[in-house]
Amino acid sequence: MRVLEALRVPAERSARVPAEQRGCGRDDVRLMVSRGAEVSHHAFRELPGLLRAGDVLVVNTSATLAAAVNGRLGAERLVVHFSTRGDDGRWAVELRSPDGAGSTLPRAGGPAGAQIRLPGGGLLVPEEPLVPGADRLWWARAPVGVPALMRRYGRPIRYRYTERDQPLSAYRTVFALPAADGAGSAEMPSAARPFTERLVAELVRRGVQFAPVALHTGVASAEAHEPPYPERFAVPATSAWLVNAARAGGGRIIAVGTTAVRALESAAGPDGVVRAASGWTDLVVTPGRGVRAVDGLLTGLHEPEASHLLMLEAIAGREALAGSYAEALRRLYLWHEFGDVHLLLPADNPHALQ
Repeated sequence: MRVLEALRVPAERSARVPAEQRGCGRDDVRLMVSRGAEVSHHAFRELPGLLRAGDVLVVNTSATLAAAVNGRLGAERLVVHFSTRGDDGRWAVELRSPDGAGSTLPRAGGPAGAQIRLPGGGLLVPEEPLVPGADRLWWARAPVGVPALMRRYGRPIRYRYTERDQPLSAYRTVFALPAADGAGSAEMPSAARPFTERLVAELVRRGVQFAPVALHTGVASAEAHEPPYPERFAVPATSAWLVNAARAGGGRIIAVGTTAVRALESAAGPDGVVRAASGWTDLVVTPGRGVRAVDGLLTGLHEPEASHLLMLEAIAGREALAGSYAEALRRLYLWHEFGDVHLLLPADNPHALQ
């Protein structure tokens, strides 16, 4: 059963352009804070006053890629979404159809052996579905130099609820660190988007610490809302040490985005101790599994069908989550990556926000 199966989010509640194009700054978006059943409303720039010295914000440093590239399969026009690079050099890709308005429509992957022409003369050859029996993501042989191809010909992935294409800078956060090997996220780790350099400096001045991790997000299933597939992650030893030390000292560990939760929880043992780790993670955080290292979560607002809501329920509880989402609708919050954000903690957390 879905967490918010009865909830309906009207189309007008989608943020269609970035805050900067709505006459605001990034940190002017709204921030809903839920502490169990208690909900309060703020501007994101007020975040430093809601945290305290000793808290740790776990942030994802993965940089967003220009992962949407036009292609052709014979006479058929396609948009290739480059999702994840495999260890064998292949790429997991999603094929979509242009709809004439700059966004795309779902399309089955494959067929195996097809030759999809890419800009610059390269060929993309689908070989097999990423998951047997599923048809959305396929492993495909790609030409050498896909990161360079994306930089030259690509654009950020966007979906139909957004108004128009945006520059890659609109999809980058202040924490983004371009990787030397060209790795990055097919879609923006958007919970961190409202942070500005000035806000980060103020948080540090107040004693809030930052623990960087990396999780390179693949292409989400905007229509089907499938659970996330395996993704590359890294939790450095320094970040693991900082999280463990903060928890031992009574500090709260607040993940900035579901990607940060997935990375940190993938490095946490059953005892909650975080250890340096890297590689692939197939972890899906659910209420049954729970969380071991994370006390709170700063995240965007997700559609009722989104699998991410199971992670939110694991942290906050079903009733508290349903109540906060009803309040967000009542207060006309904006959804999706350019929208408003939600800071949540479970009601029974001994370190609940003051």
